[in-house]
Amino acid sequence: MTSSPATAERRRDADRTRAEILDVAQREFARYGYAGARVDEIAARMRTTKRMIYYYFGSKERLYIAVLEKAYSEVRAVERTVDVEHLEPVEAIRTLAELTFDHHDAHRDFIKLVAIENIHQAEHIRKSEVLANLGAPVLDLITRILEAGRASGDFVTEADAIDVHMMISAFCFFRVSNQHTFGALFGRDMTAPEHRDRLRRMVGEMVVGYLCGAGRRP
Repeated sequence: MTSSPATAERRRDADRTRAEILDVAQREFARYGYAGARVDEIAARMRTTKRMIYYYFGSKERLYIAVLEKAYSEVRAVERTVDVEHLEPVEAIRTLAELTFDHHDAHRDFIKLVAIENIHQAEHIRKSEVLANLGAPVLDLITRILEAGRASGDFVTEADAIDVHMMISAFCFFRVSNQHTFGALFGRDMTAPEHRDRLRRMVGEMVVGYLCGAGRRP
């Protein structure tokens, strides 16, 4: 049975409202953390009611988990754009590193949310069925790249997909998450435009150099 035009429009309106709530909530949670964010404030910024937000999400915790699911799903979507079938292994892993850099650079709230959730020891991520298996696609992607690189002889360093994912994420995450303390201590804003291209190349070359054994002692 097909939906009536009126039913389809109501569904579109509900999807739009839900997406708008998530956008506002993401900014609020990223700014104030889980404990500090207020559903009343999110409702005020939406020009709606707290009751309406609970209608869509049920509770503050479920709203926060939905925000995390959205944020992590976005970065996984970026990773899926790496065309492993048509890129050589070295170019594929470099591309993945650079795309991760670009995403973290453009989505500063994602970095804040991850830092906040680490403070909570991943308490809320563990409650999400969506996030439970969300790491599998990127690990599968990296595994395929590593296997191709070993088969071609390009990659000589033993490392698994989690090692490589951590290596890429650590560089890209640190640059944004620690920009203020790093700047205060060393007088350099790592997120300043004049450093962006160099650091983007650096993360790509870092992972390629490691996997290809550059600088390895005989």
